[in-house]
Amino acid sequence: MKRVIYRFGPEKTDGSAKLKMVLGGKGANLAEMARIGLPVPPGFTISTEVCSYYLRHRRLPAGLKDEVRQGLRYIERGMGRRFGDPENPLLVSVRSGAPASMPGMMDTVLNLGLNDRTVEGLVRLSGSRRFALDAYRRFIQMFGDVVLKSGREDFERVLAEERIRARVTSDTELGDDVLGRIVARFKEIVRIRTGQEIPEEPEVQLFFAIEAVLKSWNNPRAIEYRKLYSIPETWGTAVNIQAMVFGNLGEGSATGVMFTRDPGSGEKGIYGEYLINAQGEDIVAGIRTPLPMATLKDRMPDVYRELEMVARKLERHYRDMMDVEWTLEQGRLFVLQCRSGKRTPLAGVKIAVDMQRERLLSREDAIRRVDAETISALLHRTIKPDAEYQVVAKGIPASPGAAVGEVVLTAQKAVEIAEAGRRVILVRHQTSADDVAGMAKSEGILTAAGGTTSHAAVVARGMGKPAVVGCGELEIDYEAGMVKIGATAIPEGAVVTIDGTKGEVIIGAVPMAEPELTGEFAIILKWADQLRRLRVRTNADTPEDARRAREFGAEGIGLCRTEHMFFAPDRVGVMQEMILAEDEAGRKRALEKLLPFQRQDFVGIFRVMDGLPVTIRTLDPPLHEFLPKDETKIAELAERLGITVERIKETIHRLEEANPMLGFRGCRLGVIYPEITQMQARAIFEAACLVKKEGIKVLPEIMIPLVSDATELALQRQLVEKIAEEVFAEQGVKVKYSVGTMIEVPRAALLAEEVARYADFFSFGTNDLTQLTYAYSRDDYGKFFSSYQALGVLKENPFDTVDTKGVGMLMKMSKQKGRKVNPKLKLGICGEHGGDPKTIVFCHEIGLDYVSCSPYRVPVARLVAAQATVGKGERKDV
Repeated sequence: MKRVIYRFGPEKTDGSAKLKMVLGGKGANLAEMARIGLPVPPGFTISTEVCSYYLRHRRLPAGLKDEVRQGLRYIERGMGRRFGDPENPLLVSVRSGAPASMPGMMDTVLNLGLNDRTVEGLVRLSGSRRFALDAYRRFIQMFGDVVLKSGREDFERVLAEERIRARVTSDTELGDDVLGRIVARFKEIVRIRTGQEIPEEPEVQLFFAIEAVLKSWNNPRAIEYRKLYSIPETWGTAVNIQAMVFGNLGEGSATGVMFTRDPGSGEKGIYGEYLINAQGEDIVAGIRTPLPMATLKDRMPDVYRELEMVARKLERHYRDMMDVEWTLEQGRLFVLQCRSGKRTPLAGVKIAVDMQRERLLSREDAIRRVDAETISALLHRTIKPDAEYQVVAKGIPASPGAAVGEVVLTAQKAVEIAEAGRRVILVRHQTSADDVAGMAKSEGILTAAGGTTSHAAVVARGMGKPAVVGCGELEIDYEAGMVKIGATAIPEGAVVTIDGTKGEVIIGAVPMAEPELTGEFAIILKWADQLRRLRVRTNADTPEDARRAREFGAEGIGLCRTEHMFFAPDRVGVMQEMILAEDEAGRKRALEKLLPFQRQDFVGIFRVMDGLPVTIRTLDPPLHEFLPKDETKIAELAERLGITVERIKETIHRLEEANPMLGFRGCRLGVIYPEITQMQARAIFEAACLVKKEGIKVLPEIMIPLVSDATELALQRQLVEKIAEEVFAEQGVKVKYSVGTMIEVPRAALLAEEVARYADFFSFGTNDLTQLTYAYSRDDYGKFFSSYQALGVLKENPFDTVDTKGVGMLMKMSKQKGRKVNPKLKLGICGEHGGDPKTIVFCHEIGLDYVSCSPYRVPVARLVAAQATVGKGERKDV
């Protein structure tokens, strides 16, 4: 093997932050801090390569033990103590440290090197038997649990018993005699639980601990954490062996955790907690209540000033807000660890902007620093951080934010109750297009079935409503008006809270925090707009959605779904009349009734989007979605239209399809019933002309869905152009427009050079394109997807992030073939993937012109588009 031991400390430092993959995050930062002159206790790091070797071969590599012994000599020189020396003992810590932060997932052993002889040397060195025995009992407890696998419950039980016996409430109040007895009892626990003794020889302890830390890379919680955060198993963990320093040597000693800025608000100034006369794990374990850092300023002003200098030095060096662990040993400060500090989305934005103003970061660096995955939380109400509540069920977090309201089980009731001025949560097994009106009136949506691209999830995100889907614990009894979660029954009208960011369901109302769109947030988005190449549009179907998206910085509408306009209560009946018409004349009469509604919708949207393009998709869903399903509603429809129930049922039966999403929908409707496309085109162009006469600039783009052959697009384009000329002649006004198609069928992608002859633009409808490429139903794939992930068939959900290998290949092929015959072909994406950060980066890389996403994802898309640009060192001219 190559070099595997890297020293750090004031005498000599071998590593640096550049070796993070070799030294792990902790080891790399220890080396870096030593390099810049911070008071780091000396130590050495065993590289991640040893972990990989050990897990393959189940033994340490040859020569490692000799290198470890040399490393110990280095620490001994730095500390003036000797490992295992009964008179002047050196104690060390053995800690894990992966290249990616994995807090608490792997193992640590502290106070290593103590035995019955060295503990007496520690008494003499410290002048405190109580301190030495306390360190000894901590070592036995950690070594027994971590290395020998004794478990920790018996240790905690003994401590509790001894506190009661001594009539004290804190471990720090236990005296020498009690601690001596605890040491003996702890040793007995190890013997009984493991059949082994704690090794007396410090070097044996050390190599046992090294192996335990290496093994902990594959403990269950570490494996689960790696899956959750996509950390490769091959990385392994480093092992950091460092001289122990003690914050529990009396009132002049302390230990603490410090952030160089407030991780909650981003305000500048050191922030954190500390304990006097304590070791670091006391803060983590919660045994004692720590003190806020602000009190240290009065209690130990010199130490506080020294920590302020450490904070400034670290921020100047790392150009980031840092999380720092420190120990004060009898007045001497040591820095034990640093890493980039976790922060709230609000704090992350403020810190990035402030550091740019302080000239620690460039604008490009500031953009890179903001976590795009979390900033959407700034646009939604959330549960207050200090709120207390009990989660009764968990589902899939489908649309961020939190909401409180009364449980309602039907869309109709949701509309009625919401219009009476009450807040509602719509709870359904799964939603359909019939539920859109109720969803729009609800505070949030909760479903028992579905995934992140189910109808409920997609529509909720588009509306900016919190949603929890796929909550399998829900049993919905529509007849009884009841929801059951295990033994808990929740009747309609009961108040619940849902958290669409975490996927949680809570009974009762929980306090909410309103979104805070700070000045810094606006600044970071302004910088993003100056840097990005990709344009960002929105998916919006109403003037309200369009207005909200424009406020969030949308540069046009990339998808306006006209079918959503037909589901309103005053329109769906006319739509049903059109579907049930016996001939073309009957269909046209019904469509003439729909025309004014549709025209007025477009007028409202065009006014809001003054000067920006609006891409309008012609009718897409199968017609059966507009017809009722239950007997009562069928009878009501028959009476209203003056036709027989049998005729309606015959029509429903005729429209029934085994696979409706692969059937009579999309452009096929317009090809077979051209009068539908003609009505929609007329509504678009009449609205455009009316708005243009008002002095508003209008840029309509008509998009034909589900094209699989160039002839389909050619026929539909011919209809649109004919209606455009008629309307322009009638209105005495001409409007510039374009006609294009959604690329959502693999055949259209494969034949893109033919399709592009009739298209001004391609917009990738990646939801259907993913379904048809994988042959997965987005409503049913959840039944096997988790098993596929566990087996390694799929790593990422292809309905959350575009599959760049397969679907992405079709997108690239479409671009290349389409632009070959039409160099001016505009390219975008309007599927729900358009708001996904990874997908946005991919769209930038393959050269699309824009992405389109739901209104509440627009700010995220703007930021990620800039990150995609600066990540490659590119810069758009401004």
